[in-house]
Amino acid sequence: MHSLRETIAQFRAAHKALGHFNVSDSNQLKAVAEAAKEAGLPALVGLSEGERNFFPLEHVRAIIDHYRSQGIELFLNADHTYSIEKVQQAIVAGCDSVIIDGAKLPFVQNAQTAAACVKYARASGRDVLVEGELGYIGQSSEVVDTLPAGAVATEAMMTKPEELKKFVDETGLDMAAPAVGNIHGIVRSGNPKLSIVRIKELAEAVSIPLVLHGGSGSSDEEFSGAVRAGIAIIHINTDLRLTYRHGIERSFAALPNEVAPYKLFTPAVEDMKSYLVQKMRLFAGIE
Repeated sequence: MHSLRETIAQFRAAHKALGHFNVSDSNQLKAVAEAAKEAGLPALVGLSEGERNFFPLEHVRAIIDHYRSQGIELFLNADHTYSIEKVQQAIVAGCDSVIIDGAKLPFVQNAQTAAACVKYARASGRDVLVEGELGYIGQSSEVVDTLPAGAVATEAMMTKPEELKKFVDETGLDMAAPAVGNIHGIVRSGNPKLSIVRIKELAEAVSIPLVLHGGSGSSDEEFSGAVRAGIAIIHINTDLRLTYRHGIERSFAALPNEVAPYKLFTPAVEDMKSYLVQKMRLFAGIE
C-alpha cells in the first residue's frame, strides 16, 4: 500500500479529494472500512480529542491495521488537537497525520505551535503529516441554530492567500486548513456557501495540500467545485453522526423489544456505509 503522503499526492495530481470521516466508536469505523472496500478507495479516519477520549487512538490503530491487512486502505488522523503535548501523544499512538488547531490563537503563536509540532513529527522516525489551521471556523460538530461566534461569514473574514503563504513558510506544514466559508457543524437555517474563488486563490498561493473542514451541510455541487479549485481532503463529521443517530432511532422504533446490540446497530452501520460510499465517490470524481 502507498503511504498517506503518496496517496494524497496521487489524488491531487488527478484533481481528486480524499475523504476524511470522524468516528467515535467501532461501529462508525466499521462503516468507513466497509465503504472504502465497496468504493475501492482509500479513506482517512479521524478522531478529535473528545472522540479519542472515548475511543482511544491505540484501539483505533489496532483495528485499522486489521482492516489494512485485508487490503482496505485506511489511514489514521488525530483531528483537531489543541496542544503540542497532545500532538506528541497522537504521534506516539501511531497516527499517520495530526492536526494542530491553533486557529483561535494570534498568528505568531499559532505559527510557533505548528512549527514545534512539525519538528517533533520529523524526529519521530515515521512520515507523520502535520496539518495546521489558519482562520477560525468553530469547533463543535453539532447541529446549531446560529453561526459559531467568531466563525467566518464573509469573504473579507476568510483566510487570505498572503497570510496562508507566510504561515506555511514559517511552519513547514505538510497540509493547511483555511477558512473559506466553511464551518463545523450544521446551521439549521443553512450553512454559509463555500468560496470556490478563495479556495483557488489559496491553492495557487501555496504548494501543499489544502484541507476542507466542516464539510457537513455543503452541497455536492460545492464539494465538486472545491475539489476542482484545489481542495485535496474533505472532512465530514456531523452528517455522519446524524446518519448514525437516525439509523439507531429507526431500529429502536421498529424493534422495541430487541436487546441484541448488533441487531439494533446493524441498520445504522448500513446507512452510514451507503452515505460514505456516495461521498467517497463524489470526492474522487466517480459517477
